[in-house]
Amino acid sequence: MQAFSTIAVRAARKAGGFIVRESDKIKSVHSKANSDYVTNVDQAAEQLILDTISHSYPEHSFLCEESGKSGDSDYQWVIDPIDGTTNFIKKIPHWSISIACNYKGRTEVAVVYNPLSEELFTAVRGRGAQLNGKRIRVSDSKGLEHSLLSTGFPYKNKHKLETYMDIFNKLYPHCGDVRRTGSAALDLAFVAAGRFEGFWEFDLNEWDTAAGVLLVKEAGGMVSDIAGNPDYRKGNSILAANPKAFKVMLKLINQKQA
Repeated sequence: MQAFSTIAVRAARKAGGFIVRESDKIKSVHSKANSDYVTNVDQAAEQLILDTISHSYPEHSFLCEESGKSGDSDYQWVIDPIDGTTNFIKKIPHWSISIACNYKGRTEVAVVYNPLSEELFTAVRGRGAQLNGKRIRVSDSKGLEHSLLSTGFPYKNKHKLETYMDIFNKLYPHCGDVRRTGSAALDLAFVAAGRFEGFWEFDLNEWDTAAGVLLVKEAGGMVSDIAGNPDYRKGNSILAANPKAFKVMLKLINQKQA
């Protein structure tokens, strides 16, 4: 799997350089859904990643944000060329490239790369998580006191705002503060690096989370849906945190109102 990681890093760096060079040349912005955008740069960067990986592994399959599924193989690459496209369009310097490789449905390799900060988060299953080649771990906080959490609003399904605010209102009084950054892949990478104690969001796609989830797990964190189901992909929600914060967040989220 280390060879796969090397190719993923190569693809992420190539795409990152391309996106930065093309950031002032956005020719088209299309809305795929409510507040969900794609640009010509997203599409070209995704193709660059596909070409780079396919050159080494032409028999592998792909699941990509812009072009969907292709191929039929036990090895599937999951790609988001720009996670945080709205930030990218608005020139907010917080977006990332997310690449994961699954084998028979289990994520084995993860790369999350922010080319603007030159922060490269990587993980190989069973070998830990790294930031620019140095080992990272989730924070060692004993709970939520003084903790920094991150989240994402349910902008695609605004009818879930009431449910979202119920969770926010349960968590916010117990933590230090909450951030909403606009890139779920980076949010998860930041949990893995101990910058955030925890993260939760609704209705993310696999290309948003696959790489970040492996980073969190390999850094010693825990991941489930907001009900505590380890298979978060079936629950249309995600909760990721260091182990002690995770237990507190899960308990608070699921406690019944008096």
